[in-house]
This record gives sequence, structure tokens and C-alpha cells, in this order.
Amino acid sequence: MATTKQDLGAKEKELIAIVGAGPVGALLALKLAKKGYKIDLFESRPDSRKTDIYQGKSINLALSDRGWRALQAVGIEQEIRQQAIPMYCRVMHDIDGNLTKQAYGTENQAIWSVSRSGINEQLITQAEKCPLIDINFSYRLTQLNFDDNTAVYLDENQQVVTRQSDIIFGADGAFSKVRRLMQELPKQRISYSLDYMPQSYIELTIAANEDGSHKLEKNALHIWPRKDFMLIALPNLDGSFTCTLFMNQEGDLSFNSLNSYQKVATFFQRYFADAMLLLENPVEDFLVKSASPLCLVHIYPWLVNEQVALIGDAAHAMVPFYGQGMNSGFEDCRVLSELVDENKGNWQAILQAYQHSRKVNCDAITELAQRNFVEMSDLAGDANFLLRKKIEAHFHQKHPKLWVPLYSMVTFSPDIPYSKALAIGDIQKNIMDEIMKMPGIEKNWQGDEVYNRMYQLASSKLELNL
Repeated sequence: MATTKQDLGAKEKELIAIVGAGPVGALLALKLAKKGYKIDLFESRPDSRKTDIYQGKSINLALSDRGWRALQAVGIEQEIRQQAIPMYCRVMHDIDGNLTKQAYGTENQAIWSVSRSGINEQLITQAEKCPLIDINFSYRLTQLNFDDNTAVYLDENQQVVTRQSDIIFGADGAFSKVRRLMQELPKQRISYSLDYMPQSYIELTIAANEDGSHKLEKNALHIWPRKDFMLIALPNLDGSFTCTLFMNQEGDLSFNSLNSYQKVATFFQRYFADAMLLLENPVEDFLVKSASPLCLVHIYPWLVNEQVALIGDAAHAMVPFYGQGMNSGFEDCRVLSELVDENKGNWQAILQAYQHSRKVNCDAITELAQRNFVEMSDLAGDANFLLRKKIEAHFHQKHPKLWVPLYSMVTFSPDIPYSKALAIGDIQKNIMDEIMKMPGIEKNWQGDEVYNRMYQLASSKLELNL
């Protein structure tokens, strides 16, 4: 006899609606369904497995340890690894075409290049297999009654559909409809900001060689840092690279000012001469494509009536310069799942604890992501910056429990909260500022005097127990 939803005890638990079936919404559905909750999952767009909702964009993302940890519990980790490429280092391309390589971590530590559409579709396919998850595509949220959690949608035929649930999660991205409806509530004191960064971006492509191999080192993230703008490239399984050009939307050298074929061609030849030999129609693509904005979302509270909550980009959209947008959203799902167990299904306590835990940490990674644009676009090719990183890495090898580099705390240490990583990173920066002032540091950086001094400073200022 087939197992029914009633047999699985769905009636004994709250009905949960998730608005937004992107990677975070789909993962959240899987995690909560594993705990026996009946899930209604709504997506305003069509099924991307049947329709190209990404309009040809591959939109690569970097998946790191926080994301992998969140995926482990839903039985899809190995399947996603088969469609991902490990990147063990970043390779900086200077303006003359010289290369500098910097490892992301130690030994086999890597961040992984994944396709946003690919990972989303894998999660959706996994969710379809679960009898407790009902997926509804082309359902656009229009109204939400926060008193009784009744939501009104328009389906693909523009028919009005009304659904009621016990708990609602807004996982519908940086321009979340759930969040906008929360803000319109007359009696709620909600602090909110959506800030556009000066930079926007477009995607470009480096095609594979004729034999399907990669034209650049495959297991690396490539960066062309040019201070106020930069080009990056992430590898794909088919031998191509997805490239992203970040630069100011306005100004003397910007998307708006580069408005003719000659201006764009001159720009690429001057600043990305080596990449020009690899890119597929960069000038034509630049002129045809509209630059997409980068924005930051800050909102508090994340909850209404302990029944409606925001998660992922809907709560904390950030710029992509630390590669933690999806990872932090996946970590939201993991933390929430753990809180369900800790609070024995008491959703008022679960959601309050979720907000308390995640708000401070997501504020921290949002701040770090903003700062990292300077590191990637300017400092990554700077000799003093690279020397700092060498000294830090060497000291970490000598004293692994006393000093973990900030990047490693964020990317490879999921047990260290983002807020703690930010606080420790600021202390480390001050220590390194002092070390870099030592006379002759460029020549004597491997000397005992340097590391003895560093040990004294770190021992007195840092408290990190791994």
C-alpha cells in the first residue's frame, strides 16, 4: 500500500508555505519536509527546467563549506558535487598579462563553481520526489493577510487562487513581495533600506577550446583587478568560463560612458588585453546587454506575528564579492532546521531564536562582502597585500589555533559565526598593520623577529578557540 501524506503525520504539524522556489526556498522546503511538515512551495516564474527563465544567463555561484554543510542533510550533496568544479586558488591577471596565484585555503580546501540554475533545478527535482512538498509554478503573490496567513496568488492563467497556512516564509529574493507587503502594514514598526551599489555588472563568456578543454586554468577563479572595476571568470563543466564585469554604472569610466563600439573596444584593449584574446564577442556583448544592478537589503524585524518570516536574500541581500550570498541563505536554512529540533516544534520560539541568531550574522557578512570589493578589484594585485597574505598564511601554519585568516573563517569554518569572524578579522587587520610597519619587512618577512612580534600581539588581542 502506498504511503500517503496523512500516514506521514502531516496533519499533526503546521502547514508551511514558502514563497519563492529559488535555491534557498527549495532547500528550506526539503529540510522542513524531512521533519514531517507539509509544504506548499510557490514560485512566481515558470519551471526553469521547461522554460529558460534565466534568458541565457548561466549566473555562476561559489559554493563553500557553509553551503555544503546545509546540503548534507537532504541527500543531494554528492549529486551537486558532480556538477561543480573546485577552485583551489584565485589567479590575478595584471594589466600586462602577468599572473599571480593565491591559494584560498590549505591542502585541498576549495570553493566550488556551480550554476545557479543547475543547483536550483537539482533541488527542485529532489523536492518533487517528496510527498509532503507541493510545488506551484507561475503563482504570483498579490496579497497577504498577516492575521490569518491567507495568501492570494495569480496563477499562469491569471486566475485568483487563495491559500491559507500556519507559517509563511518569504524566500522570494532581493525584491521580495512578502517583504514589501510586510512594510505596508500600518501597525508594524519596520526599519528597511535597499541601497544600490555604484557598481553594476554584465556577463561575458570565454568559450571552450575545440576539444572541450578550458582556455585558462580550470580549478581557479580568475580575476583581472583594475581598482575601480574588475573582470572575474568562473569555470564551467563544458570547458567554458562565465565571466562577470563589475564597474560603476555612472562616471567617467562606466557602463553609461562606454556607449560606442570604439569606446568599448579601446576600453577592453587597454585594460583587458589578454582577456580580449579569450572572450567571445566582448565588445558586441557589452553594447547589447543591459547592466544589472547590485543592491543591499537591510530590514528589521524579519518576523510578523511569529508566523511570517523572511529568509535568504529577502532578509539580507548582499553584494557578491565574498561569494557568500547563497551560502548564507543555505546557512539560514540549516540554523532554522536545528532550531526546530531544539525548540520541539514551538514556532513562536523557533522564529524568535532564528531572527536573533541570523540577523547579527547576516549583517556581518553583508559588511564583509562590501569590503571585499576593494580587496578583489584593487588589493588582490598589490605586492604589499600579497605579502600580508603570505605572512598570515605562514603564521597560521605555525599557530593554527591562534590565527585563522579571515577568508578561511568565513569560507571554510562553518562553526565560526560571521559576526565573530568579522570581529576577529578587524583585530587581525590591526595586528597586520603593525607588522607591515616593521623595518625591512619586504626582505625580512620570514625572520623569527616578525613572527615573535606577531605572536605577542596575537596572544594579547585574540581569543579564538577552535
